[in-house]
Amino acid sequence: MRSGACSALLLLLLLRLLLIHGLSLPLASSRTTVHRGQFPPSFLFGTATSSFQIEGAYLQGNKSLSNWDVFSHIPGKIEDGSNADVTDNHYNLFMEDIELMCDLGVDAYRFSISWSRVLPKGRFGEVNSEGIEFYNNLIDALLVKGIKPFVTLNHYDIPQLLEDRYGGWLSSEIQLDFGYFAQVCFEAFGDRVTYWTTFNEPNVFIYDGYVVGTYPPGRCSYPFGNCSYGDSALEPYIATHNLVLSHATAAQIYRKNYQEKQGGMIGIVISAAWYEPYSDTPADRLAVQRALAFDFAWFVDPFVYGDYPPEMRQIVGSRLPTFSAEERNRLDAKLDFIGINHYTTKYAKDCMFSTCTSPYSLGEAFVYVTGEKDGVYIGERTAMSDFFIVPRGIEGIVTYVKERYNNTPMFITENGYAQFAGPIDDSLNDTKRIEYHEGYLAVLSEVVRKGADVRGYFIWSLLDNFEWLHGYLVRFGLHYVDFQTLKRTPKWSATWYKEFLSEGNNTRPIRKTSTYEM
Repeated sequence: MRSGACSALLLLLLLRLLLIHGLSLPLASSRTTVHRGQFPPSFLFGTATSSFQIEGAYLQGNKSLSNWDVFSHIPGKIEDGSNADVTDNHYNLFMEDIELMCDLGVDAYRFSISWSRVLPKGRFGEVNSEGIEFYNNLIDALLVKGIKPFVTLNHYDIPQLLEDRYGGWLSSEIQLDFGYFAQVCFEAFGDRVTYWTTFNEPNVFIYDGYVVGTYPPGRCSYPFGNCSYGDSALEPYIATHNLVLSHATAAQIYRKNYQEKQGGMIGIVISAAWYEPYSDTPADRLAVQRALAFDFAWFVDPFVYGDYPPEMRQIVGSRLPTFSAEERNRLDAKLDFIGINHYTTKYAKDCMFSTCTSPYSLGEAFVYVTGEKDGVYIGERTAMSDFFIVPRGIEGIVTYVKERYNNTPMFITENGYAQFAGPIDDSLNDTKRIEYHEGYLAVLSEVVRKGADVRGYFIWSLLDNFEWLHGYLVRFGLHYVDFQTLKRTPKWSATWYKEFLSEGNNTRPIRKTSTYEM
C-alpha cells in the first residue's frame, strides 16, 4: 500500500503490544469477512476527526476561544467534568497521527478547520497566519503520504466572539461571516483540497443547541428543555435558515471563483439515523417519513428543491421561514455530494393520530423515537445509549437519499462504534468494533452493487478523543490514546482495517448480514 517503512513500523508496534500486554491476535476468520475488492477501485476509504475534538492547543498560535471552549468550561456541562484544552494535542502531534494513517493505508483523511484558529475575530479581524500555516502543513504532509484531504469547514464550533457580538446562528450576519471564512479557506487551501463540506451534522447542533439546549448556545424552552433563554418553537427554524443560506453563500463563492480552476467538489454532511415503523400501520409508516423530513430532509431539500420539506410546512406553518428570490438564486448552487454520518437505527411511532406519553419525540414531528419495542432493543446497544447496531440501517438511509435526491453522489462520512473508556487491555481488544464495521461494510457493498452512487467510507475515528458532552468516557478510536501521556496505541480494529485495505489479501466471502441483525 504506502511505503515499506509504514508496514514495518506497524509490525513493530504490534509485536511490542503483544509482549507488553500479553494479548493474542484474534483468528483471521473472525477478523476479516469483507474486503476492499467488493467496492469500486475509485472508492475512498479513510478515517475522520474534527478540530475541536482532537487538536487541543486551545489558546496556542493566536487562536481565539470557540463557543465549545467556553461551553465546556461551564461546570456541569460535560459529563466527566473534562474539556478539550489538550485532548489528543493533534495540533502539535499531527505528524505522528499522519504516520498512523500511513500505516493503515487509507486513501483519505476527513478533518475540520477551526474557524477560531483561522479567523479569531471572524470577518472583524485579521486572518491568523499561524492558523493558515498549521493547516497548510497538515495538508502538505497528508499529500506527501498519498492521503487525500477531505475538509469540513464547520464541525459544531464557531468563534465565541460571533455568538457574543450578534447571537451566532440566530442572526443573518453569520451568513457574511461564514462566506468570508469559506473564501479564506478556498483561497489558502483549495489548490490542494478537492473535497469540501460546509457543515458537519447541522441537524445535531441545531437540535441540541436550540431545541433541548444541551449544546452551545444552550437555548431552549419548555417542554423541550429547561434553559434560561430561548424559544424551542421558533429559534431552531431561524438558526437553520441562516445555516442553510450560509452553505448557499459558501457554495456560490466556490462555484463562481474557485471550482473550475481548482477542480473540487462541495457538499454538506448530515447526521443520518434510519427509522423503521414501530408497528406495521399506516400511521407509523407516515411517522417514519416525518422523522426523516425533520431530521434529514430539512437540511438538504432546500439545495435540491429550493424549499423546506412539505412534510414540515404542513406542521410548522409560518414559523418555517420562506426564501426570497435572491436567496433562491443562492440555493441554486446545488450539492455536488451528500455526506452521511450513520450510527444508528430506531423505531418511529406516530404521535399525531395517537397519544404519546413519552417525552422522547423528534422536535415537532409528532413522532416518538425509541430503540426499544416490547422490552427488546432494535439492535445491540453501544456505549452511546441511543446508538444501536443495526447494519441494515445503512441500506435504508442510503436508499432514502438515493430515491429522494436522484442518486446524488454520497459519501459515508462517519460510521463508528462507541465503547466505554476502561483498562487499556480491554480497549485494545476491540473485536466488537471489528464486527461492527464488517457488518456495515457488508451491507454497504451490496447497496453500491445495486446502483447507489456511494463513493467513500470514513471510520469515526482515527483516535480516541473528546466526545462532546461525554468528555472522555466514550471512545470511538481505531487507536487508543492515554490522555495523561498522549501515547497512541493501535487497537485490534486498526490491524483489521489495515488488512481490509490490503488489496488481494482477503478473498473470503462476505458474512451474511443476518449475523448482525439483532
